[in-house]
Amino acid sequence: MSGINRELIQVGRQLRKMSQTELARQASITQGFLSKIEQGVKEPDDDTVTRLADALGLPESFFEQPDRVYGLPVSVHPMFRKKSKVGVKTLDAIQAELNVRIMHIRRLIKAVDLEASLPLPEFDVDEYHGDPEEIAGLVRRTWLIPRGPIDNLTDYVEQAGVLVIDNNFSGSDIDGVTLAVPGLPPCIFLNSDRPADRRRFTLAHELGHLIMHRIPTPTMEDEANAFASALLMPASDIGPQLNRTTLAKLASLKRVWKVSMAALLMRAKTLGKVSPNQSSYLWRQMGPYRKREPAQLDFAPEKPTVFPELLRLHMDELGYSIDELGSILHVHGADMNQFYHIQEKGGLRLVKS
Repeated sequence: MSGINRELIQVGRQLRKMSQTELARQASITQGFLSKIEQGVKEPDDDTVTRLADALGLPESFFEQPDRVYGLPVSVHPMFRKKSKVGVKTLDAIQAELNVRIMHIRRLIKAVDLEASLPLPEFDVDEYHGDPEEIAGLVRRTWLIPRGPIDNLTDYVEQAGVLVIDNNFSGSDIDGVTLAVPGLPPCIFLNSDRPADRRRFTLAHELGHLIMHRIPTPTMEDEANAFASALLMPASDIGPQLNRTTLAKLASLKRVWKVSMAALLMRAKTLGKVSPNQSSYLWRQMGPYRKREPAQLDFAPEKPTVFPELLRLHMDELGYSIDELGSILHVHGADMNQFYHIQEKGGLRLVKS
């Protein structure tokens, strides 16, 4: 069968977290034949494509898409992630799903004109004395952000032309991933299972990568963390509030600055507001909160608006059903609900945020 994109056979297999052996068995072909198809040595006939599609729960048109397949950014790979607990099979599944989502975005934006109202600057960290804090200050001034806490960082990022999209990353410990591919707006995928404070810091961290890191470096993760901290908590604004830092003060400042107590304590240490001994004492006090800070201090998560609006436009204004939308995105309705939590009942089309 001509017109098959062999890379998408592997994407489909990884999306379903299947090995070649598992897929070959379910499609009633040999693993050797499947391997040769994925490597481009053999061309599958119509019957084989049908078998693969049925085994993977994907329409045959999925494999006919001409899209290029992209790898994960360097910041997600274990060598750049300290104490990574994400296995190769999970990383493959995440890569596959993000590629599918990128293909969906490419088709959805055909119906709209996306215009940024804020610039997305690019700064070489080496040109700013290796200081991400200085760059964070420049971003705040470029975007005319008032002094003090940022009320809604997601809104600023979206105004700069970046798509912010929820994703659960297969239940892994990945907080966020940024993909900037030719012909599309930059996309920041955030772990929807994380609390609001962590999601917000991750968004700032990923924004730092977009602004500072066109080329990966060994220090990029530390630089992105420093950028995020300075963007969300400028030294001149938060510094006076971190004098005489106590656990109670960290708790009271959490909702004001919309960052975690841990991030506040790290900022206090960076700004010299606590001594090493005080910092160690406070970290011991926060021991019970290392995995989950007190629920009573939670605040509402920021909600992306641009991508959900793309889905709403197609379903409410252009009148697509779930099956019709799935058809142009080359997935079945079950995947539409899995990816985007879309439901359709009695003619009502609902998009859950």
